[in-house]
Amino acid sequence: MALTPQDVSRIARLARLSLSPAEQQAMLAQLNGFFDIVERMGAVDTAGVEPLYTPLSAVQAVHLRLRDDVVTESDDRAANQRSAPSVQDGLFLVPKVVE
Repeated sequence: MALTPQDVSRIARLARLSLSPAEQQAMLAQLNGFFDIVERMGAVDTAGVEPLYTPLSAVQAVHLRLRDDVVTESDDRAANQRSAPSVQDGLFLVPKVVE
């Protein structure tokens, strides 16, 4: 999936970037290089390959070191909401901005 200079111009406009012609050419090369890598990765046959949670597990046995799921912080809601202009039932109240 090769991008065209028009694609790069549209992307730059959407991102609100002002690119010179030289920068557009450099960006075109970088983006096409990225998409080339993605296409090559998609072409690799991964049938039968188990997912790894860490690359080290491919070469050695790795045991997950998980901590217990316990609460470690106190409830500071009242202190955190003290400076809020408006609070109701423990929730911050903000003005309606979407109609």
